[in-house]
Amino acid sequence: MKRTIGVLAAVVAALGITTPAQASYSTSLVVLGDSYASGVGAGDYQDGTAGNCWRSNNSYGEQVAARLRAAGRLGSVTNVSCSGAATADLSVPFKERPAQLDALKPDTNLVLLTIGTNDIDYASYGTTCVLSDCTGAPTEATLAKLPQMGSNVTALLTEIDRRSPHARIVVVGYGRQVSTSDNPPAATLDPICGDGLLTTAERVEGNAVADGLDATLKSAVTAARRQGAFATYASPFSRPETFEGHALCEAGTPFLRGFDALAPGQEGIEAVFHPNVAGQTALASLVRV
Repeated sequence: MKRTIGVLAAVVAALGITTPAQASYSTSLVVLGDSYASGVGAGDYQDGTAGNCWRSNNSYGEQVAARLRAAGRLGSVTNVSCSGAATADLSVPFKERPAQLDALKPDTNLVLLTIGTNDIDYASYGTTCVLSDCTGAPTEATLAKLPQMGSNVTALLTEIDRRSPHARIVVVGYGRQVSTSDNPPAATLDPICGDGLLTTAERVEGNAVADGLDATLKSAVTAARRQGAFATYASPFSRPETFEGHALCEAGTPFLRGFDALAPGQEGIEAVFHPNVAGQTALASLVRV
């Protein structure tokens, strides 16, 4: 019986039904996770978070909260996501801030979470792809870290469920950061797509890592569900009509920051390969509330 309210709300949302009960349903939302959750690269950072947690008012979690608020269904929102966080960092103080999991309460009924890349040093891998050659051994080493990351995420989801037993947990994935092929002709692209930076081979192997990351997160959520957690996985791969053509080095308007983040007055290297405002809006569209 512990999930009756949360399950009912999820079913109603999935069916697209608006009822008096739904209209009065109050959501207690907690946003957890890393830089994709906090919104590095999306601008409009909350006071005191620029340069550390990079918590953006344009992040997908804040956009979901705004959607709930506009519908009169937001009871509260607590956003404690922080750039650089790995799964283990959510249970301890991080960057001089309280443990993210301490934001969870017994009456929390919706948790948004993106986590995992810092468990596999994905940012370092991406830097290797840009500055050197990430094919071969670097790719294999990164792929080898995925099983442990999956176990970490499953354990994290069961802990979230223990602390907030009425919560629906939505794990939002990362998708792909770059195209899998050479640059399209005559397209205006970010300088990160320039000659000699991201080769076709690096793009192919890099996306093998991105695909493996997505598959591992999906499996971790499935494992947590078997253990009783009310968790779902929202993958950019599930919405190709929204995301395809918008990775870096593709012809469509990019959903991610490239070397533009290195310009004076911008966030710097931490925002490279991270969603811009349009990318965060696309991620928010994956969350059904």
